[in-house]
Amino acid sequence: MIKKIISAVVLTLIIAACSSSDKGDEKSLDNFDRQTMLINWADNIIIPVHQDLNTKLQALVTAKDGFVGTPNQTSLDALRTAWLNAYKVWQYAEMFNIGKAEAINYGYQMNVYPTTVTDIETNITNGTYDLAHANNNDAVGFPALDYLLYGVASGDVAILNIYTTNTNASGYKKYLSDLVNQMKTLTETVLNDWTSGYRDTFVNSTTNTATSATNKLTNDFIFYYEKGLRANKIGIPAGNFSTNPLPDKVEAYYNQEVSKVLALDAINAVQNFFNGKAYNTASTANSFKAYLDYLNIAKGGNDLSTLINNQLNVARTKLQALDANFTNQVNTDNSKMTIAFDELQKAVVLFKVDMVQAMNISVDYIDADGD
Repeated sequence: MIKKIISAVVLTLIIAACSSSDKGDEKSLDNFDRQTMLINWADNIIIPVHQDLNTKLQALVTAKDGFVGTPNQTSLDALRTAWLNAYKVWQYAEMFNIGKAEAINYGYQMNVYPTTVTDIETNITNGTYDLAHANNNDAVGFPALDYLLYGVASGDVAILNIYTTNTNASGYKKYLSDLVNQMKTLTETVLNDWTSGYRDTFVNSTTNTATSATNKLTNDFIFYYEKGLRANKIGIPAGNFSTNPLPDKVEAYYNQEVSKVLALDAINAVQNFFNGKAYNTASTANSFKAYLDYLNIAKGGNDLSTLINNQLNVARTKLQALDANFTNQVNTDNSKMTIAFDELQKAVVLFKVDMVQAMNISVDYIDADGD
């Protein structure tokens, strides 16, 4: 009886050892150099993007100071140009919700739309506000500036009057100034964190764990594509998540001319990052494409990386077919918006199912969209 028990235990241990060995062999198949990918992400994409954004926001500060000092058509036009230049770069930065950006809720402070006009006007009327408070996420950042530069009154003459002859012109100028200064300060905080230590922490986090740099940023990337791009820019205004379309929920609603520009910058940013393209040059290095190619993942007879790039190209074509003013597109022919959404959605499945499974990464967020 004792011999039988010993034999059973030995057999169990052998089976367990073989099983463990098999799993270890499976794990060893993925010897992709994650660190070279992390270095490329940090040094050639993320830090340069935030450096450019910081530069563009400094130009926005300068233009804001000029407008607050002398509100006229020339200074208003200069401020609007600086706003758009910075907003375009933001499309390349928004997906990197990691490190200090995550800690300070950077994205929520920079681009929650639609902005809430009543909150902005209440803050201006009261004259006291905490812009960093979560209750003001919808009253700050690029969308709040969109309102203050384009929607605070009807027509440029009336807008200028708000900042010159209005009884609370000083309050409007102060709020505008505080918004811009806050955006610059937040960006400096994130950039300084990357360049003063977090970069090294990031590139040395090479393990395959839920909290490692690759896994966290992969989730941030997919979440941004699915929510920030697909849903916020297209799906919500088009009514994909509601009974009726919501044309007032487009990005840059008050400008009325640049929703498509921002969406195209966003999809370019996504595809460039997927391919590992440097922000300031045409060079490419390790990123998701290289990772998938290393794993030699095929689907339907095609490389997964090729399928993803092809699908992003199709989605871009549908975005290019939209009106420059997404509100106008929703109101006149919303079917083009829903078609663009459908093509964007196809890439969600490739990213969120096929890509993460290939790289053995778990999705760390839950949504109710139904992939």
